[in-house]
Amino acid sequence: MGRAFVKESDGADGQELPELQVSPHRNLVTPAGRLQIEANVEGLQAELSAARMADDRALIARIQRDLRYWNERLRTAEVVTAATANIARFGSTVALEKRDGSRVEYQIVGEDEADPARGKISYVAPIAKLLIGASEGDAIALPDGEATVSGLR
Repeated sequence: MGRAFVKESDGADGQELPELQVSPHRNLVTPAGRLQIEANVEGLQAELSAARMADDRALIARIQRDLRYWNERLRTAEVVTAATANIARFGSTVALEKRDGSRVEYQIVGEDEADPARGKISYVAPIAKLLIGASEGDAIALPDGEATVSGLR
């Protein structure tokens, strides 16, 4: 049976939960990303207190595992403040105009704050790698066609 069909343990059956994998990349974050990490840690600490009060061992194990991950991400966070520049870099918001006239914006952020549906892409994502270093007016070869950088902030 393929791995996709194997249920991962939630710790309820006494099995140890697998650790959450920490990225091998530098943990660059925007100031807002740092706040998100801090909020995750605070929320998990509150959940842990409640789980201990309920004596829910499986939930305690899951929250402790998640706290280990987020505490490590908080410990290694490198806050990068976006500076106004003429080139796209970490923290920049890049506006692109596609050949069909449609427009899309991407903000280049840290891995934990990435949310592609909201236009926030990780600095290690392939599209971010295409954008970093670009200037207004540059043509970018995207997977779905060429686009021109029409704005930076």
